[in-house]
Amino acid sequence: MTNINELEPVATFCGNCDCGCPQLFVDPNAPAEQRLVLTDDFGQRIQRSANQFSSLMDGAKNGKLDGIALP
Repeated sequence: MTNINELEPVATFCGNCDCGCPQLFVDPNAPAEQRLVLTDDFGQRIQRSANQFSSLMDGAKNGKLDGIALP
């Protein structure tokens, strides 16, 4: 697993605090199917290919997540 300091930052999804906001990185040394890294504020991360991440984003933009009920 690559150290977070070796990743190229792309976006921070909060940025209004110092809580470990969710972030998107590129791991230039990872295989193509694991190149995009999404971290959360709990220290967890997922790795996806660019196509997998693009599909997730397209689904979100097209309303697939709109019906999610949050507490």
